[in-house]
Amino acid sequence: MQFRYGYGLTFDPYKIREDFPVFRNRPNLIYLDSTATSQKPVQVVEAVADFYRRSSANVHRGVYALSVEATELYEGNRKKVAEFINARSSREIVFVRNTTEALNLVAHSLGISRLKRGSKIVLTMME
Repeated sequence: MQFRYGYGLTFDPYKIREDFPVFRNRPNLIYLDSTATSQKPVQVVEAVADFYRRSSANVHRGVYALSVEATELYEGNRKKVAEFINARSSREIVFVRNTTEALNLVAHSLGISRLKRGSKIVLTMME
């Protein structure tokens, strides 16, 4: 089974599952809790481990070589994400820790200015 996206991109979801270690022992797992903790493909696990082994330092917080390297890697990945999703600029990409942080950021930056007396905000019990 293949799916087609814009720009001629296709992908096979069954093939992609092979990259996620969690599915090796649980082939029938259907994971719907990605807003809390997403499963990571082995490439991400390896890249994060490599970063911690080689380049772990504060991003945008230091002028020493390791911090500069970490910042360059961080910003380089922001550019890759922007290109992948066809953003106009990497400045449109905001990295957050989780869905709650993302929702709060949107709510406080865009939502509050649009709220009026009597407006309703709907949240799940988990938020």
